[in-house]
Amino acid sequence: MKSRDTLTEGHYEIMQQESSPLCAADISPDLRKQFAFLSGGRGQNGSPIIIFPEYPTFGELEEQEFLNVLTYLTSVPSLSSTGVGFILVIDRRQDRWASVKGTLLRIAGSFPGNLQLVLVLRPTALFQRTISDIFFKLNKDEFKMKVPVIMLSSVTELHSYIDRTQLTQELGGTQEYCHEKWISHRTAIEGFALMVKKTAQTLQSFGTELAETELPNDVEATSNLLTVHTDKKDKMKEDLRIALCQGSRLLESINEPLVKDPDYTMNQDELENLATVQRLLGQLDETEMAFDDFWDKHQTKLEQCLQLRHFEQNFREVRAHLDMVYDRLSGFSEVGVSPAHVEHILKELTNHEERACVLDRALTLACDADQLIEASHYAVDSILPKCSELRAVCEEISSILKAKKAYLLKAMELHQCLEKATKWCDDGIYLLASQPVDKCQSQDGAESALQEIERFLETANQHKLTDLSGIWRDYESVLTQDFRVDKVFQKQLSMQEMFEKRRVSLKKLAAKQTRPVQPVAPRPEAIIKSPISSPGISSLGSALLNGCLYLQGEMHLQNDGSRHPSVSDEEENFAVLRRHVMNELLETERAYVEELLCVLEGYGAEMDNPAMAHLIPNTLLHKKDILFGNMPEIYQFHKKTFLRELEAYTDYPELVGRCFLERMTDLQIYEKYCQNKPRSESLWRQCSDCAFFQECQKKLEHKLGLDSYLLKPVQRITKYQLLLKELLKYSKGCEGEDDLQEALSSILGILKAVNDSMHLIAITGYEGNLSDLGRLMMQGSFSVWTEHKKGHAKVKDLARFKPMQRHLFLHEKALLFCKKREENGEGYEKAPSYSFKHSLSMSAVGITENAKGDNKKFEIWCNSREEVYIVQAPTPEIKTAWVNEIRKVLTGQLKAYREARQQKSSDQISQLTPTSTSLTLSPFKTNPKTLKKGEEKKTEPTVADPSTAVLLKNNDKVKGFSKASLSVDASEENDGYSSAEDPMNSDPEDEGGKKLSPGRYVVVADHDKNVPQELTVKSGDSVQLVREGDDGRW
Repeated sequence: MKSRDTLTEGHYEIMQQESSPLCAADISPDLRKQFAFLSGGRGQNGSPIIIFPEYPTFGELEEQEFLNVLTYLTSVPSLSSTGVGFILVIDRRQDRWASVKGTLLRIAGSFPGNLQLVLVLRPTALFQRTISDIFFKLNKDEFKMKVPVIMLSSVTELHSYIDRTQLTQELGGTQEYCHEKWISHRTAIEGFALMVKKTAQTLQSFGTELAETELPNDVEATSNLLTVHTDKKDKMKEDLRIALCQGSRLLESINEPLVKDPDYTMNQDELENLATVQRLLGQLDETEMAFDDFWDKHQTKLEQCLQLRHFEQNFREVRAHLDMVYDRLSGFSEVGVSPAHVEHILKELTNHEERACVLDRALTLACDADQLIEASHYAVDSILPKCSELRAVCEEISSILKAKKAYLLKAMELHQCLEKATKWCDDGIYLLASQPVDKCQSQDGAESALQEIERFLETANQHKLTDLSGIWRDYESVLTQDFRVDKVFQKQLSMQEMFEKRRVSLKKLAAKQTRPVQPVAPRPEAIIKSPISSPGISSLGSALLNGCLYLQGEMHLQNDGSRHPSVSDEEENFAVLRRHVMNELLETERAYVEELLCVLEGYGAEMDNPAMAHLIPNTLLHKKDILFGNMPEIYQFHKKTFLRELEAYTDYPELVGRCFLERMTDLQIYEKYCQNKPRSESLWRQCSDCAFFQECQKKLEHKLGLDSYLLKPVQRITKYQLLLKELLKYSKGCEGEDDLQEALSSILGILKAVNDSMHLIAITGYEGNLSDLGRLMMQGSFSVWTEHKKGHAKVKDLARFKPMQRHLFLHEKALLFCKKREENGEGYEKAPSYSFKHSLSMSAVGITENAKGDNKKFEIWCNSREEVYIVQAPTPEIKTAWVNEIRKVLTGQLKAYREARQQKSSDQISQLTPTSTSLTLSPFKTNPKTLKKGEEKKTEPTVADPSTAVLLKNNDKVKGFSKASLSVDASEENDGYSSAEDPMNSDPEDEGGKKLSPGRYVVVADHDKNVPQELTVKSGDSVQLVREGDDGRW
């Protein structure tokens, strides 16, 4: 759409005026010669007078000069004056006839205007005057002038033709004339006229530009356009001001003689100059007024356009927020599973309402739209429907909010009734369970217990459900399957039945007894053992279990005399405990989701709020991802997925393990959050005191700082394993017990992976890519001794009595040795780092399970025991775990190696069984010179069991054989070895195990003999070992 206002064309008539072809400024040098000028005088009929004064070099003037000056002079007077014709006064009193003749001929040939009269003051010298008279009469026809040429002898004669007041003083007149001033005025007037014309043209062009401008469709472009047009308008106004100032100064200059002498009379040219300047100033004023009027209309339209674009943008934003609020409200269809749950939903709904300031914003926007309509906005047809739509949507959302609140309040009321009844039943069960059996055997004890029951039953009307049909009728609108009305009602009946049975029993006991009765408590062996008796159980759980055993025993005594409690009642008590844990899980989960949302909206969103930008320090700019990590991802998972799925197991807490197992992959997002936590903690410590965090905390009314809430995800993933442990306690024998156990193990696995990854990212100095080493299996700190040997001789590379403290990282493909370094600082900044020292490829290592008689030590070695690392774990359990994990890695590698070899020699391989209880997995060095060639083919080919594997490093110079009998425990020869002993004082192979036993072996790798005494063997060959020498040669 275009702005169609244009400037009034009449105000630009000045633009249509053709300026003179010549300007004073263009021929200023010619004018200054003053061979002809306009004195401002007029003849009797108003003819302009052009005076040709004495000019000795007139004949030398260039024709163009002469023509330019005459053309310009004839263009200066008004059209009405020039229409009458010019009067030429030629002063040649001091000249000769030749000059007179030349002047007349030149004028006759090239004068550009109309002539009325030519007056010539002939030469005054006697001779020249006589000659002039004679020759003028003889040559009169040569001048070809249609007007009379009159020869005058004196100025007196001139005065008879022209009044003295119209002649200059040189011609005997009284008129004052300054040629320089005349040129100055003409130049200034023409310059001013040109300025006015250019200004008018510029304004017209600008007006056309404004009129043809397309109004933008967005706020930014409209605002920019308004700014650009305003700047141009200001420039136009400045040009107008300059032109007006110049015209005013010129007017003052023309009026200057009158100011000096009030009696001064302006000549006709001065009056025309004055009129010209005044006319130009008037036109300029009219132009400015027309432009101002046009600009006001255009500016109003642009401002209205900007208002419209703001309104449209705000409408889109508000409408999107209203749709979001509407969708959120649509999600509040659940009625909860408990009063606390409903209260949480209601609180969340209230929070949405409070945060839904979009309603107020929408109504405010509608009011703004009303004001635009009242101000006769040009786009009323576009604004009015949107205004109505906003009000309608706000009214609908308000109605939904009101209805949802009423719905939830009704649901809460019913939940409270059910919970009150359920609690009353639980309290009743607790009361029955807590009455001690021995005290109830006496008359006084029975009466006391009976009174307790009676007092409790008096509270029934305040708590229990009495009218089931009334509940269905009153709460029909909110009743769903989430409300277990029938179940609660049935529980009441069951409890009342239990109370009635107890009352009957106690009444019998309270009756007067004819003979003493020895109180007998149930035998200990009659009490069913349960996980409930474990340390850490709640007092309610213990009381329920212990008391219910008595109650169950009593009830069965009444029936069949048996002392064994009812299994169904015991399960009911466990179910109560499971519900307690499940409620805690759900309530803490909802609170956790709410806290995450609070952090993301109260801190994260505020980091993008322009109004808060001035409070954010530079160190925090653009570091939102570092500060919060993947918290948004965690929130979305829990809010949209995990919480809803957990709520589906509200009535089946023993099955909730399935939910954890199904989402175990999703829960691994916590590993990423924990890995980022040190960076987040460091950034927080740099900015914790900034005004931004303080302002956010103040708005949220939090007592704790952001750092406490950033720790919530770490605390939450840890909390799950505690809750699962509790559920597992109370779910023994239940359908979902295995799932709970597996879920607990998986959560612990995630915690271990998180912990391992936190250590892994702290490794420094490793030049390769840690991800290339495969999955991290284990990590931990150990005491390590090292020894090296070359050939058959030992070399003490690092003779240490004191062990090195090393942190080991076991990967699938390598074992890393690092040195742990504690860092200064607080919190995560105090976390240790690990300096990489060296690594061993798992394809080249072997292990000896026991070393030096210490059940916490084991050996890791490679290159045929040229490098041996004695590792001491903190506990035997840790050592066993590491040995088992390393064995798994080595066995897996051997299995893969054997499968590759079996494809080549599967028909030569058979199974051998290990005979040793202690395993040495070793790429050991051999010398086959003692093998007898005649015995090579006496046995069938065999292959080692994976647990007795031999692993070969690819670049090992000497090949080895798999063996059926492995070395004995390394501690047998070094019993009583302590960590203070020097491991360098004995041969590691002697310490590592006994010599190989004679028997059959299968060659697993080719070996070519290097010396005549050695033997060449091929992979798959079967050999018979006779004995192993002291030097290790076979």
